[in-house]
Amino acid sequence: MGLRDSSVLLALALSLAYCSVAVVAYDPLDPRGNITIKWDVISWTPDGYVAMVAMSNYQMYRHIMAPGWTVGWSWAKKEVIWSIVGAQATEQGDCSKFKAGIPHCCKRTPAVVDLLPGVPYNQQIANCCKAGVVSAYGQDQAGSVSAFQVSVGLAGTTNKTVKLPKNFTLMGPGPGYTCGPATIVPSTVYWTPDHRRRTQALMTWTVTCTYSQQLASKYPSCCVSFSSFYNDTIVPCARCACGCGHGGHARPAGGCIEGDSKRALSPGVNTPRKDGQALLQCTSHMCPIRVHWHVKLNYKDYWRAKIAITNFNYRMNYTQWTLVAQHPNLDNVTEVFSFQYKPLLPYGSINDTGMFYGLKFYNDLLMEAGPFGNVQSEVLMRKDARTFTFSQGWAFPRKIYFNGDECKMPPPDSYPYLPNAAPAVASQLIVSAAASAFLLALLLVA
Repeated sequence: MGLRDSSVLLALALSLAYCSVAVVAYDPLDPRGNITIKWDVISWTPDGYVAMVAMSNYQMYRHIMAPGWTVGWSWAKKEVIWSIVGAQATEQGDCSKFKAGIPHCCKRTPAVVDLLPGVPYNQQIANCCKAGVVSAYGQDQAGSVSAFQVSVGLAGTTNKTVKLPKNFTLMGPGPGYTCGPATIVPSTVYWTPDHRRRTQALMTWTVTCTYSQQLASKYPSCCVSFSSFYNDTIVPCARCACGCGHGGHARPAGGCIEGDSKRALSPGVNTPRKDGQALLQCTSHMCPIRVHWHVKLNYKDYWRAKIAITNFNYRMNYTQWTLVAQHPNLDNVTEVFSFQYKPLLPYGSINDTGMFYGLKFYNDLLMEAGPFGNVQSEVLMRKDARTFTFSQGWAFPRKIYFNGDECKMPPPDSYPYLPNAAPAVASQLIVSAAASAFLLALLLVA
């Protein structure tokens, strides 16, 4: 191989590596999903500006759950935060050089969190104070925005002298999000309440953050199991589907709790830890969440599937949970019992993906592990004579996502098969064996 060929191969390898990094945050079921952070400068001050910061979640089925978001950045110069309404910086930093009028935060890399519900009205603005919880856009559009107002000092006081913050980070609440650079965009336009006057921000920039499950965790956070009315076999979650302890044993290094042990009923077992470490029920799969899909009934023109979601984490409940399924028959959903359902159309005419979520104040809260740590529903689908079949595992979903993370599926060759499939395979084996014996006899005679 010549030097030129080696150079070409090296360039190709580098381009492939770059592409693999670039697409790591791409979600094929939500290709346009992202969180956009928008800064609107609404007024200038003697040494800086006042900005309205809005965080909009454009992800269809991935929300930010408790304990909420944390957004951070690096100042381009020596800016300080004089005050914040609707949020707060987690640390004040060193403000010793200020003799009077101490800033809210003097850190070069501030980290800001939402305020809790119920704070005094003079500390609130619209869309703030939800403990950092932001709904998915496809589930609750009104709740998919979080906002705060920040007064920045020691900064530029005109469009030409303002330096944009950089190195944005977003925890939602854990890792997984990657944020791009701040980009100046056309100023946001506002209408007065009577819609007779239009105003606009003095300056606007946006930051786009995308989620990658690979960056969030090296293991899945949920698994899927299958069963059916036409086969007694129950296909469980794969062993160690969500990672296990050292040596591949289905018991993590931090330990787990047997479901029937006294410790599972002890006081404080459901108290979350500050580091977010889970306390799981001991299972072979060691996943916090298991989704079970059961092919329940078959009618002349319809068929019915049952979906059950079980929480095995004693330290976490899931508020406003979402479940996304990909199945070719979701284009003919007739009725969903006790869950909300919304079709997702990431590619326009292809209607094979849908989102399930709980009914408000009924089952939109998945409780901690234990007797109440499960929710379930049934889906009635109309058959399409051109595609419907129970053979080859067709009745089971292709993908399952829980709270935006893809779940570990069973291997395809383990799916429950139709009862008549086994005799057919057996008869084929018998015929094949007989043919082989006949051929062998012919060879011996010859």
